[in-house]
Amino acid sequence: MTARSLFGIGFLLVSVLVAAANAAEPAFQAGFAERDITPEIGMEAPGGYGKAYHRSLHDPCKVRAAVFGEGSARVAIVGIDALFIRRATVLAIRRQIQEQCGIAPEAVMIAASHSHAAGPVGFFLPGEFDDAPPLVKSLVYDKTVTANPEYLARVEREIVAAVVAADAAKVPARAAAGFGQDEQAAFNRRFRMRDGFSMTHPGQGNPDILEPAGPIDPQVGVLGAWSNEGEFLGCVVNFACHGTTGPGGISADWIYYLEKTIRGLMGDKAVVVFVPGMAGDVTQVDNRNPYRIKQFGEVSARYVGGRVGAEALKTLVAVEQAAGPLAPVAAQSQVLKIKRRAPKAERVARAMELVKQEAGKVDATEWTFAKEIVVLDARIKKEPIADVEVQAVQVGPAVFLSCPAEYFCQYGLDIKAGSKFPFTLPVSLANDCIGYVPTEEALSPRGGGYETRLTSYSNLEPSAGRQIAEALIGLAARLQPGAVPTPPPLPEFQGQPWSYGRLPPELD
Repeated sequence: MTARSLFGIGFLLVSVLVAAANAAEPAFQAGFAERDITPEIGMEAPGGYGKAYHRSLHDPCKVRAAVFGEGSARVAIVGIDALFIRRATVLAIRRQIQEQCGIAPEAVMIAASHSHAAGPVGFFLPGEFDDAPPLVKSLVYDKTVTANPEYLARVEREIVAAVVAADAAKVPARAAAGFGQDEQAAFNRRFRMRDGFSMTHPGQGNPDILEPAGPIDPQVGVLGAWSNEGEFLGCVVNFACHGTTGPGGISADWIYYLEKTIRGLMGDKAVVVFVPGMAGDVTQVDNRNPYRIKQFGEVSARYVGGRVGAEALKTLVAVEQAAGPLAPVAAQSQVLKIKRRAPKAERVARAMELVKQEAGKVDATEWTFAKEIVVLDARIKKEPIADVEVQAVQVGPAVFLSCPAEYFCQYGLDIKAGSKFPFTLPVSLANDCIGYVPTEEALSPRGGGYETRLTSYSNLEPSAGRQIAEALIGLAARLQPGAVPTPPPLPEFQGQPWSYGRLPPELD
């Protein structure tokens, strides 16, 4: 064999080894994209138990998607400006995403911001109660917010398009996670009262308030990504607060101002994916504020969005120089089977008689919750057990742990305490909506508040919250946190002090 042949074999061997080394170190990538899902004027407005309609436009509603990849592993985190999203829609979206770009269904998290001023994606889906008795059908379709089929199809289409576009836009990237802190943007809305019971929104200045009946989560979680050339690509922001400021008309609510705040410094092309924390009992309303201030409307939306956005910005600029390729990228999900609470037969009978009465002749609150009992009774006959998906999406040292509930804040804090990840971001209203899931204490005889009432929206057994928390902590335990990136170490000092700095004092 000639020397030239040996050189060729050696060159080939080196090439194979280099290729193998490169394959063993897959590049971290990130991509972001957004799409418009603003509903039309005149469409139904969600957020209450009865019919309401949009009359004006304040700001656009969006789908915002982030895709993170490490080699062949990819995960997608999607935030939508919506009250919630139903599981049937999520499953259809995941199938299309897998068909179009190959991301596995369990690696796609879709979380709704819970804006009460967004488009009609529910409460109920088209055709969901077509086989119910005429009275129940009327209560669902004529007296409750239902999804607009054309709008729902558009939301489905645009979520798929946003994820596919974000995946196509992936570039080699650096990323980092961190926490800001704000204790003045959100407040627990449930209070222990002098009569020994708990109440939701007892009223600002109510002298019978003793103390909050639950906590807040002041952490503003952020995961930001930059291209290797230093361009800011986008971020995922997590904070626990209802989207109920209501700036007026169709709106993403305070999330609109969160986005504006971050884009003000990081650039108009930055995509801000918002995923809500565990805010089932947390809103912007401070019932103990001693001053006459506006807690709804434009000024309130600016206040919450501006404060949360400022904390996110402070975190982004703090971690930017430490950002690096994150690994591993992974996802896991599990579907829990949780029993629904069924109303007693005599309660259903009383509710049935009440809802048959003419509007205005009975108390509006009593009629509303009677309607909910009748609809719940019909729902339980078809679905006595709820499918509850819990999911973990990991990006290096950060993990997003989601459930489909309006989940009470205490459980979010419990999940953070039980996770070994340095950055744990609990996400509510993801991949479905199963309504309020209160703590067992809130459902006890001394608890209370409308979140604890039995409705077609909220009806899981009292232990549901604990079951979900334990499952999410268990999912996180199966994953191994990646290293937290840090800036490169400073080399040993070999220079000279600054010449100006060495000058002695001079008095004349």
